[in-house]
Amino acid sequence: MTEPSSAPGAFWWRGAVIYQIYPRSFADSNGDGIGDLPGIIEKLDYIADLGVDGIWLSPFYTSPMKDFGYDVADYCDVDPIFGTLADFDRLAQRAHDLGLKIIIDQVYSHTSDRHDWFRNSRSARDSEKSDWYVWAEAKPDGSPPNNWLSVFGGPAWSWDTKRRQYYLHNFLAEQPDLNFHNPAVQDALLNVARFWMDRGVDGFRLDVANYYFHDQELRDNPASGSNDPGRPYGFQQHLYNRSRPETIGFLERLRATLDTYDARMTVAEIASSSNLARSIEYTEGDHRLHTAYNFHLLECSEPSAAFIQSALEAWQGVDAWPSWSLSNHDVKRSLSRWGADCETPARAKLLVALLLTLRGTIFLYQGEELGLPQADVPFDDLRDPEAIRFWPDNLGRDGSRTPMPWLSNAPEAGFSDVAAWLPASPQHRALAVDVQKKDPTSVASFVKRLLSVRRHLPALIDGDITFIPVPGGVLAFERRSKNERVFCAFNLSADANAQFELPMYAETEPIEIVCQGTKLEDGSVQLEPNGVFFARARNR
Repeated sequence: MTEPSSAPGAFWWRGAVIYQIYPRSFADSNGDGIGDLPGIIEKLDYIADLGVDGIWLSPFYTSPMKDFGYDVADYCDVDPIFGTLADFDRLAQRAHDLGLKIIIDQVYSHTSDRHDWFRNSRSARDSEKSDWYVWAEAKPDGSPPNNWLSVFGGPAWSWDTKRRQYYLHNFLAEQPDLNFHNPAVQDALLNVARFWMDRGVDGFRLDVANYYFHDQELRDNPASGSNDPGRPYGFQQHLYNRSRPETIGFLERLRATLDTYDARMTVAEIASSSNLARSIEYTEGDHRLHTAYNFHLLECSEPSAAFIQSALEAWQGVDAWPSWSLSNHDVKRSLSRWGADCETPARAKLLVALLLTLRGTIFLYQGEELGLPQADVPFDDLRDPEAIRFWPDNLGRDGSRTPMPWLSNAPEAGFSDVAAWLPASPQHRALAVDVQKKDPTSVASFVKRLLSVRRHLPALIDGDITFIPVPGGVLAFERRSKNERVFCAFNLSADANAQFELPMYAETEPIEIVCQGTKLEDGSVQLEPNGVFFARARNR
C-alpha cells in the first residue's frame, strides 16, 4: 500500500495525531461570544506545544447556521462570524510555520437551502441546476415518495411549493441532499477541493462520506427489527439512502484529484450499521480514501478489552489504514461515556493513553487533553437542533461543544469577554489550561509527556499491533516496529485491581513518566484501577 509515516512527505498522516478544533467554541478574539479564526491563530502555539502533528477544523464556511456550519451556503468563503479568507490564509501559514498540518471539513453530502445551487435548482424544473439535488414527485395521495427518514427526525423529504415536488434531506430540511448521480455535481465538488488545496490545505475530513448517493429507484427501506432504536431513524435498515455502491467511484475520483497535489490526504467519517467493514471498503488500496474513522468506539458506552480488541483486529491483514477517536463534536465526551461513574483525572489519563497507542491515525478532540467531562447544558441554553428535537431523552451534542476553558477565574473561562453562544461549564473551570499547565500531575501534563514519548518511539506511530491475552478486564498489546517493541497495558476497570504474569517481558524497561498506578516485579504486572503500564522490550 503506502509507506509508513516515518517516510518523508506524502505519508505524514499514517500514525499522526490530529487535534480537532470546533471553531465556534475554541477562542473568541472579537468579543461576540463566538469563536473565530483569529482566535484559533492566537492559540496555535498552545496546540503545537502539546506535540500533535496537525489540526482539523470543523466548518467555518458561509452558513445560516441551522446546523452550525454543516449547512454550507458557500463552500469557498468564510462566514463573517469566523473571519475572512485572509484570516484563513494567515491561520494556514502560521500552522505550517509551527510544523502543523491543517485538515478542514468538506460537507459534500448536502448544502444549505440558502446555497445558490439550491436557489437555482428549486426555481424551476428546467433551470440550469434543476437536477443538482434529489427531487421526486409526490405519491398520488400527496405523501412523500418513500419511507426514508431523516437522522434528525421525521421524513427525509420536504415539499417545495415552487417546483411542486419533494426534495431529499437526510438531515435537516434546511440541508437538501446533492444529486451525486449528476457528473456536474461531482465536478463542482472536486473544484471545491482544488480551491482549498490551492490555499495550502493538507487534507480533508469528509463529513458523512457514505451518504453521497441515493437509490435512483427510491425503494423503501426495510424495517431494522430493532427493539430499542432510540429514535425513529433506528427503525429502518438504511439500504437505499446511504452506503450505495456508486460511492466508490466518486471516492476514487476524489483520490485521483488529491494525488495531483503533493502530500494531501482524506479521512472519511462513516456512520453505518457496519462501521468497520464500510471504513475498510472506502480505504482499501491506493485508489480510494487514505483513511477513515467511524462511530464504533465513539458511540460505545460500555467498553471492554474484547470490544476494543475486535475493532482493531478488523483492520489486520487488510490493505487499509484506520483512524480512531474517542470524542468529537457529535458525541458525548469519552470521560462521561466511559467513566464508569468515575470522572477522575486517572480515568481521563487512561482513556487518552489508550487512544494515543492504538494503531492508526489519531484524532484528539479539543479539551480531551484536559480530561473534560460532558458539560450539563440546561434546556433553555440548548442550541443543537437534534438536542432540542429529542429532549429530554437525547441530550444531543451541545454538552461536548461548550467553550474551551483557558482561564479558571476569568469570565466565560477565558473563552470570551462576553456571554458565549453556549455557556461555559462551571465544572470545567477547575480543569482550565492555566491550572493544568502549572501542575505536573495534571491530565494535560500527562498528555504532553505521552505525546513526547510517542514521537520518539516509531513502534507507537506505525508499528504492528499484537494483542496479548491477560485476565481481569485488562487490555494488553504489543506495538512492534523493525527495531523496537513497546508493551502497553490498560486496566479498564475503575474499581478493581488487576495482576498478570508476563515472563517473556522479564527484561523490560518501564516508561515510568507515562505509567500510572502500576508496579512490575519479576515479570508480574500489578495494575490499580485505571492503571496504565508502558514498557520497552528488547527485540527478539
